[in-house]
Amino acid sequence: MVCYTVTVYTTDLTAATTFNNVFIKLVGTDGESNRQWLASLKGAATFFRGAVSHFSVCCSKSLGKLVLIELDKKSVPLFPKDSWFPAKVEVKSPEGDTYHFPIYRWITDSEVHRFREATALKVFEDNHHLGRYARQQELKERAQNYRWNVYAEGIPHCIKTEDPLSLPCEVRFSFTKTTEFLFTASSALTELKLKGLDECKERWPDIESINRVFFCKRTDISDYVQEHWREDAFFGYQFLNGVNPILIRRCTVLPDNFPVTDDMVFLRGESSLTEEMKKGNIFLCDYKHLDGLQGNTINGKKQYLMAPLVLLHKTPDDNLMPIAIQLKQTPAKDNPIFFPTDSEYDWLMAKIFVRSADFSEHQLNVHLLRTHLLAEAFAVSLLRNVPMVHPLYKLLIPHTRYTLQINFLARLLLISKTGVFTQFSASGGEAMITILKRSLSSMTYSSLCIPEDIAERGVEDVPNFYYRDDGLQLWDIIHRFVEGILSYYYKTDAEVQQDSELQNWILDIFEHGFLSYADTGIPQRFTTVPELIKFVTMVIFTCSCQHSAVNSGQYDYGGWMPNTPISLQLPPPTTKGTTSEARMLQTFPDVNTTVQGMATMWLLSSQSSDFVPLGMYPEDHFSEEIPRKLIKDFQGELEVLSADIKVRNESLEVPYTYMDPKEVENSVAI
Repeated sequence: MVCYTVTVYTTDLTAATTFNNVFIKLVGTDGESNRQWLASLKGAATFFRGAVSHFSVCCSKSLGKLVLIELDKKSVPLFPKDSWFPAKVEVKSPEGDTYHFPIYRWITDSEVHRFREATALKVFEDNHHLGRYARQQELKERAQNYRWNVYAEGIPHCIKTEDPLSLPCEVRFSFTKTTEFLFTASSALTELKLKGLDECKERWPDIESINRVFFCKRTDISDYVQEHWREDAFFGYQFLNGVNPILIRRCTVLPDNFPVTDDMVFLRGESSLTEEMKKGNIFLCDYKHLDGLQGNTINGKKQYLMAPLVLLHKTPDDNLMPIAIQLKQTPAKDNPIFFPTDSEYDWLMAKIFVRSADFSEHQLNVHLLRTHLLAEAFAVSLLRNVPMVHPLYKLLIPHTRYTLQINFLARLLLISKTGVFTQFSASGGEAMITILKRSLSSMTYSSLCIPEDIAERGVEDVPNFYYRDDGLQLWDIIHRFVEGILSYYYKTDAEVQQDSELQNWILDIFEHGFLSYADTGIPQRFTTVPELIKFVTMVIFTCSCQHSAVNSGQYDYGGWMPNTPISLQLPPPTTKGTTSEARMLQTFPDVNTTVQGMATMWLLSSQSSDFVPLGMYPEDHFSEEIPRKLIKDFQGELEVLSADIKVRNESLEVPYTYMDPKEVENSVAI
């Protein structure tokens, strides 16, 4: 008779406790144990949240190397069937070996669930027949639970689900996250003291009225925005370090549809536009994705959405200053080019229309498409094609946390027919899906990889570009970590090529995330280890760092509405000299539109109390020594970068915190 010591860890989460009877079977290369009831002197507290309970499982002979365990639970009299969230099971064999079995999922039924030993195995290494069977059954079940759905033609596919409770338990919000999210969503207007204003369909009478509402909820940066929003230098700064830092690019030749000449612009340093372009000091922001689209109708009034072109100049004192703005793509007499030398309100109104266009470009392309929808495609494909025992699953599963539920809620609450974005933004009508389609069809793999994106846009040496500085360092740190992990498991390119689960993962992403658009440059299969490392680096960077960069500052830069109007309700001036403060106030969105935008940006910028920062892995999926050491090294590098960013920010007038590793969430979770 030989005995195994079994230790069961129940997660310390609200509602993780079970009062049901729990049973276990150990399965090894040389046999299996009987199904045994895990009884303890602790009684009902045996599987209480946070509990660690020990048991002995005895067999007539050694089971050899343990391959998997089977767990199930049965309700007992007086106690109804409940849900249980075990974290992991550890088994010490009579030979002295310790086996780890990560679980980290809800067990809600009385079915038998199989969990593999934690040592990562690629499909062609899984030699035990029961291991292979468990692997196949897991993927078969996952294919049923995680099915693709077409939300709208021409945009990435999403998970098929009727409501959050229809999602598999393992990917739903925690009780804490659910409670906080619902509270924040329902109380956002109340918290901003805006109740009553959310139904006011009148225009703002003056700037002071906007100010009184704004002062209900402020941040240090939103205060700075409120004070400096009219200034050209701050307008230019936001293209670098605001919530949309990926549009600006160096301009060496002016577009044909933006006919600015040397004699039109006045540049500091008395140099000509042509000379400054040759020196690399001229930059362009082009909102062509918005061209020709009809603005929404809000409160029964037509709204206006422009597709501007903006020219900026890097001055000798390292400011990025706007020097010309054209609000529509096609040059015409009624589409004047505006300059800083125009009247105060002509120039200010041109900038306001740009900032409003930037809201739509940012929300739909930069934020929704390039982080949320891609993260969902990465996650659904992972869960459909890659089993828990696979090294890629262990590496990526922390970066999928809450993504499927938050995206379902985004579709329901923001972009559905009754969603806030649909009802209250200029691009929320028919334009919304068109913008998403245009953005996806023009997306490239290289634009998702920040080193290549920065180089392609020619912004390697633009001063005071903290998104770039922090992002490149984060990319390098993540790349070193991913390289260490994947090189440990994939010694040759041939191993990558023969891993069918890995190849199914990338093909599913190509077909459902990028709709088989070959022009994107997204791989359809992996042929080398470096290709795999680069793609997985991009996935982690997108789901964590990039999302933080384009999400976390939304209220900072959008809370003061005049800086980021979500809609505008008068057309832009067609001739110069016709604008005024009164015209500006009439153009701004109505009171209810403004406060709905403020409340939504407040919600989307709010951090949950169960926030998990980049590099933190509360779940132990890896058991091998080298991957565990690589995780510690990764965390150490992130600590150093965080400290460096904090030191730099002390000397900045506007600190850039959105890519501080301590402020970056591990996944798209809000």
